Amino acid sequence: MEKKSEARNENGAAKRYGLLLALAALTAVILLPTPAGLPVAGHRMLGILVFSIIVWMSDCISYPVSAAVIIALIAFILGLAPDMAAPNKLIGTTQALTIALSGFSNTALALVGGALFIAAAMTKTGLDKRIALLVLSKIGAKTNRILIGVILVGLILSFFVPSTTARVSCMVPIVMGIISAFGVNKKSRFAGILMIATAQADSIWNVGIKTAAAQNMIAMGFIEKQLGQTISWMEWFIAAAPFAAIMSVVLYFVLLKVMPPEMKEVPGGKETVAKALQELGAMSLAEKKLLALSLVLLFFWSTEKILHSFDTSSTTLAAIALMLLPGIGIMNWKEAQDRIPWGTLVLFGTGISLGSALLSTKAAAWLAQFVVVWFGLQTMPIIGILASLAAFLIVIHLGFASATALAAAIIPILISVLQSVKTPGVNVVGMTMILQYVISFGFILPVNAPQNMVAYGTETFEVKDFIKTGVPLTLAAYLLILLLGMTYWKWIGIM
Repeated sequence: MEKKSEARNENGAAKRYGLLLALAALTAVILLPTPAGLPVAGHRMLGILVFSIIVWMSDCISYPVSAAVIIALIAFILGLAPDMAAPNKLIGTTQALTIALSGFSNTALALVGGALFIAAAMTKTGLDKRIALLVLSKIGAKTNRILIGVILVGLILSFFVPSTTARVSCMVPIVMGIISAFGVNKKSRFAGILMIATAQADSIWNVGIKTAAAQNMIAMGFIEKQLGQTISWMEWFIAAAPFAAIMSVVLYFVLLKVMPPEMKEVPGGKETVAKALQELGAMSLAEKKLLALSLVLLFFWSTEKILHSFDTSSTTLAAIALMLLPGIGIMNWKEAQDRIPWGTLVLFGTGISLGSALLSTKAAAWLAQFVVVWFGLQTMPIIGILASLAAFLIVIHLGFASATALAAAIIPILISVLQSVKTPGVNVVGMTMILQYVISFGFILPVNAPQNMVAYGTETFEVKDFIKTGVPLTLAAYLLILLLGMTYWKWIGIM
């Protein structure tokens, strides 16, 4: 109890100092002389970027609140900067606020919003729980098979529940129920690896499936805005699924090696899952409707650019409209709004706005040139560029509690960096997509992703357990990125 109290006090102090540090850094950057070749507006945006990164890394204020603060800072600090087109005039708060809200008109925001509604429908109907229990009922009672089942559920739910936190939140009570029903101590290694696998498998399949995570939509938004190209659901899947499949196998062996279960089989395990499934009863009409709608939506996602030209955001919004219609729908607006984490949507839109402001004020291009020179990337071989930037992202992610926030801060800069290198043959779109995979890692610390914290809240494992499994997992993922960069991704033309 005393240790928990100390941890809370330290956390509270870190949050207070984080906000003060962010404000001090913002002030310091703005007071520095404007570098040559950088407009004053760009200089101001660099200060806001530094403020945002410190706030997001220290978690000193909640993400939705940070979004409101960042919008206000852009409106006033950028609004009081000289207009780049007419230096004798100020940009003005009206134009600056338009820039600050530009992310909320992005099609990627519509997709993320739609994804949150689908996740809400899954939890309301219980379809996600039924899918999880059905998979686990087929696995058996051997501990290694149960581990395979948990990883497999993470894969399957990633196709249907486009929210990592929602997927893990669905799985946690099921896994805890299994642990309790089996009579296994929740502090046992077996309980620990099941819960760690629940979080890590979902993080891995965030990479494999475009619609599985909000940070992927951030990257897609910037790729469309900066590079004028779109990546379909199937194009993403073909490129990323092999990585996620291999890493799922790696996760299995890493967990069994680092935290071997105390027993090889749990007596009565299969019966326990069967009983939980029986308690759900027959599929409700709402579940059947949602399953049919999800399968149709998955069909449209996976056949984009192959059988039709309907983009992912549009088909998702059409599905949500059907889902909410009276009579044929699955839930009404009131049932939906109580289950939607609106703060996630606000953060997403603000993140897009921040990146757009960095681009329009030329701050991203200036910072990219600095990074290119600093890391010596100008004429580095393509695989060397990938290795350097991937390693940089892994390190910087240690300070972030959200891959969405990290993507919002870094993707526009990474695109500008890739456009600035002189190495011939760099596929900027493909390389950005691969670096987005790395942004989804978050394997090392519980605080590196919301889904990790949901699992950590069960008290089935310690931070050191997560690190012990997360470090080899991250190293394997990094090496696999480089291996696929030299082979498979080169063969399919994205490297």
